[in-house]
Amino acid sequence: MDMTMIENTKNLLEKHNQAHLLAFWQQLTPPQRQNLLAQIEKLDFAEIDRWIADYVKKPASAAIPPHFAPAKSYHFKPAGPEQKRKYAQAVDTGRQLISAGKVAAFVVAGGQGTRLGFAGPKGNFPISPVKNKTLFRIFAETVAATSQKYQAICPWYIMTSPLNYAETVETFRANAYFGLNEKNVLIFQQDTLPNFSPDGKILLADKDTIACSPDGHGGSLKALYESGAVEDMKKRGVELISYLQVDNPLINIFDPLFIGLHALDKAEMSSKALIKTGPKEKLGIFCSVDGKVTVIEYSDLPDELAHKRNTDGSLAFELGSIAIHIINRSFVEKLNATGFALPLHKAVKKIPHVDPKGNLVTPQQPNGIKLESFVFDALPLASKSIILETPRTEEFAPVKNAAGVDSAESAREMIVARNAAWLESAGVAVPRKPDGAVDCLIEIAPSFALEKDDIKTKPNLIPQIKPMDKIYLA
Repeated sequence: MDMTMIENTKNLLEKHNQAHLLAFWQQLTPPQRQNLLAQIEKLDFAEIDRWIADYVKKPASAAIPPHFAPAKSYHFKPAGPEQKRKYAQAVDTGRQLISAGKVAAFVVAGGQGTRLGFAGPKGNFPISPVKNKTLFRIFAETVAATSQKYQAICPWYIMTSPLNYAETVETFRANAYFGLNEKNVLIFQQDTLPNFSPDGKILLADKDTIACSPDGHGGSLKALYESGAVEDMKKRGVELISYLQVDNPLINIFDPLFIGLHALDKAEMSSKALIKTGPKEKLGIFCSVDGKVTVIEYSDLPDELAHKRNTDGSLAFELGSIAIHIINRSFVEKLNATGFALPLHKAVKKIPHVDPKGNLVTPQQPNGIKLESFVFDALPLASKSIILETPRTEEFAPVKNAAGVDSAESAREMIVARNAAWLESAGVAVPRKPDGAVDCLIEIAPSFALEKDDIKTKPNLIPQIKPMDKIYLA
């Protein structure tokens, strides 16, 4: 091993107050030493010093803009004849873009199912109410059904983290890519950032391993570019990226109205929003800052603004961010061409690490700092950005917790409720309990219907539904 290189590394670490990274050097085998040096070599210490000063050692709150107003949005139903004509044109435009193969699906799937009490990638979590299909399978079937409906190739890009990349790839191989052509499915990894102690020391996960965590969903815009996904899109003629996170089984991945409004308004990055249930619902808030769409975290919005009401009683800041976007491929290219970096956000977490004596510490309380970037921070960088409201019941059933709010149980209930509403809109009788809850389990495969109107063409294929039935339509 080159002694000069080792000496230079020691000097570099001492200069940046990180000399402890070599604390166990004498105990390491040659391969372990090479491993550690390779990790250190990848670190940008000038940037790390800035992160420590700006994020690690400062309180975990973002500076909000001095002047901002509620953002404007499109409602999911058109207001008046003129907007009705525009929505019809948007739907037609969206369908044309999908049919021309110009829209790709992009799923951010770096998370594990830890909070669900589930080992492995969250995309492998079984969620559908009758067949117990996993999140990955539901999305794969949606991509397949869209490709069939529009007679187009709809490529699918999946970003994992280093933590679950190998297992995700194996899942797709073992399931024969869920019936998709593997040439049209690209799986890649996001980058990682080192973890820190509160005083700015980089933590070690082991004597030869730096503690790292994924760089957040904001890292997706960099990973798309560096993985070759953007180049692949360019070769295919893909112009628009439908961005979603892996834990929402209700999402309408290829929504012609959303795609069409984005295209007609010549936007670069657009978003779907929900009307918040109350002032303190834990969703980022869409705002307008100097004419630019910006998301302010719910925890950073002052109480008086969070509770502020319009004259009709609605919340002034009512639009909540749900991580559904349409992003131009050219926008991702433009951002990466300028060496952009999204701001980082601080999260105080429980981080297992090796202490100065070499003992593995598994903390019971938050003990360290993780840094991550958020994809919505790219919105103000777009030349134009639109927001489309979507009904909560149609498109938002996050699977985050083992029980209670935003859990697997609540998501399954929402899937059944939406499916029942779709059937009833086509004149199909659905049994309900005295309190109005659906009194059966209904699962609609994407191959049967991608949207409510698809049901109306298939009334004869739907059996009579009795209380307690388990109905699967495919």
